[in-house]
Amino acid sequence: MAEDGRTGRFERAVLGHGSEPDPRYSLANERTFLAWIRTSLTLLAGGVAVEAFAAGALGIVSRRVLALGLICLGMMLAAASCWRWVTLERAMRQNRPLPLNPIALVLAAGVTLAAAGLGVSVVLHG
Repeated sequence: MAEDGRTGRFERAVLGHGSEPDPRYSLANERTFLAWIRTSLTLLAGGVAVEAFAAGALGIVSRRVLALGLICLGMMLAAASCWRWVTLERAMRQNRPLPLNPIALVLAAGVTLAAAGLGVSVVLHG
């Protein structure tokens, strides 16, 4: 917010018009966003770790596919979590129902695929 109490131009462009929600809800939304970002960073670190340390356990193709998959999932999660934060903030400001969360489904599917790929690769490459 601007010093004189009016909403700034950037804030209006990102969040749209509406009334300021209860700060507790905005802060809870922000904490959830930060939790998604931590998860994203963990996926990125996992991708780097697979590439750096799994050479003995995985073949080069499966190692690269798994590492790249985790890195891409982390990158997509970071972008989607920002989109989710803005979407929820807009809904709260405009007094609309909160939309469903497709991010959790994508994350669960991605981690399941990565785990399945890792399992198959470990069985095949010992």
